[in-house]
Amino acid sequence: MSLSHLNEKGEASMVNIGEKKSTARFASAQAVVTMQPETLALIVANGMPKGDVFSTARLAGIMAAKKTSELIPLCHNIPIDKVEVAFRVVEPDTIVITAAASCVYKTGIEMEAMTAVSVAALTVYDMCKAVDRTMTVSEIKLRAKSGGKSGDFTAQGENNA
Repeated sequence: MSLSHLNEKGEASMVNIGEKKSTARFASAQAVVTMQPETLALIVANGMPKGDVFSTARLAGIMAAKKTSELIPLCHNIPIDKVEVAFRVVEPDTIVITAAASCVYKTGIEMEAMTAVSVAALTVYDMCKAVDRTMTVSEIKLRAKSGGKSGDFTAQGENNA
């Protein structure tokens, strides 16, 4: 198996997508933030000193997706059509963050979805760290992707994107 981001000398290299055809692309990702139950209760009640955690983290995730090529060295700058970031509260101590991203382009949008959930999760931590420094961010993963030469992918245990 050859690695697409290495040239013939084994050096890091950006993949040439110039000859590829644009196709509809979609990806969804998730991250999990675990915290003290009291912290989650404050978030849900919009009682954090820094303000509305969900709105701030949603905007941070969307903005991060748009900046992915500036953060991940070999990612292409792609024309994103849509990014959605959502939060699911799992009592007593967990927030599951999901992002869905889509575009019509020559390369995939998985890294944008992954970046969105990562930065949204870090924003939850930042917004709440004064109250709870024991929070953990985990389970950052690609849930599903479609489009492109490699076809569709759905992570084990996922029943929809």
